[in-house]
Amino acid sequence: MAVINTNIAATMTTNALSRNDRDMAATMERLSTGKSINSAKDDAAGLAVSSRMTAQIRGLDKAVQNANDAISMIQTADGASIEIGNMMQRMRELAVQASNGTVTSTDQSSLNLEFVQLRTEIERVANQTQWNGENVLDGSAGTSSNGTAVFQVGGNSLQTMSVAFGDWNLNASTTNVAGVQAVYDFTIADGDVAALGEFVISDGQNTVTLDASGLSSVAELATAIEADGSLTRLTASDGTGKLTLTYDNAEVVTVPPTISGDGTAQTVSETTAGVTALSGVYGTDISAIKIDTDADANAAIASLDTAINGINAQRAVFGAGMNRLEYAIDNLTNVSQNAAASRSRIEDADYAAETTELARTQIIQQAGTAMLAQANQQNQAVLALLKG
Repeated sequence: MAVINTNIAATMTTNALSRNDRDMAATMERLSTGKSINSAKDDAAGLAVSSRMTAQIRGLDKAVQNANDAISMIQTADGASIEIGNMMQRMRELAVQASNGTVTSTDQSSLNLEFVQLRTEIERVANQTQWNGENVLDGSAGTSSNGTAVFQVGGNSLQTMSVAFGDWNLNASTTNVAGVQAVYDFTIADGDVAALGEFVISDGQNTVTLDASGLSSVAELATAIEADGSLTRLTASDGTGKLTLTYDNAEVVTVPPTISGDGTAQTVSETTAGVTALSGVYGTDISAIKIDTDADANAAIASLDTAINGINAQRAVFGAGMNRLEYAIDNLTNVSQNAAASRSRIEDADYAAETTELARTQIIQQAGTAMLAQANQQNQAVLALLKG
């Protein structure tokens, strides 16, 4: 059929060129950015997966940096402990010398002068050794516990490890602060338990979801929580008019428990703050030891032996912490590497495939343009009918 108002061939060619232009533009974008997913329309599911992987990778990489910083902090404390140990060895040497019958009381007084100065310097080092502006040996290391620093060594919440730095003050006893278990209370009457409906409780690390509509008391609610067994950090019990949540370990709770009923957050109150036990490194009070008499010198030797053993034990804690952190770094690096490889397979452009696609679309564009010219020429045949 010879027509001029509607050029079907030209319309079809134009539509084909439009589709080809979109394909060519997408290919050029991938080649210019290096990514196969540049917007949600390219691959919505792949975009979501790669975004989660990016969060994991960046979290892991930051955790590696955190672990390296933690090693530096422990090395600072360990370096100071070396010097404290050296000073105590010298003090013991002086005490042994002062306890000898060949020295006079005047000699003992002279030896005691250096002994007391070394004791004073140990106390100064214990109170002034810092990392990043914070003391690390005076029992205040860490931001949330007594002498214990908590390091974030994972890409997700609560992936931590702790290192006890102890209290290096000379008058520290074996245990300065006893550990205290954290206790939280959720006030609720027995008759209100069933109204909670879908009951969700978290210990800051694990979560349990229960149907409370069939429960008639706080005791039954506590029993159901314990029967589930998922809350590994705390124990639930009936506290008479309240649900009592007691953490199993004596430590500071950085993320408190949460409770909700049918999606509505409930109030959980801290009754007892958790406290991490703080131990004195030396195991004995050596703040007043001296060597100006035979008796004092012999007593000082015994005290220094105990203190040196305490230093050795604390340095073992530092060494174990550094070794553990190094293994953690190796593992984090490996996981990050594999996650990056997985993300690459999802979102990175395959240049071999994309350049092939670009060549295909360019050829089609040239062929389509030529065919559009041919289609436009077909209508010229109608003129022959009019000329006759």
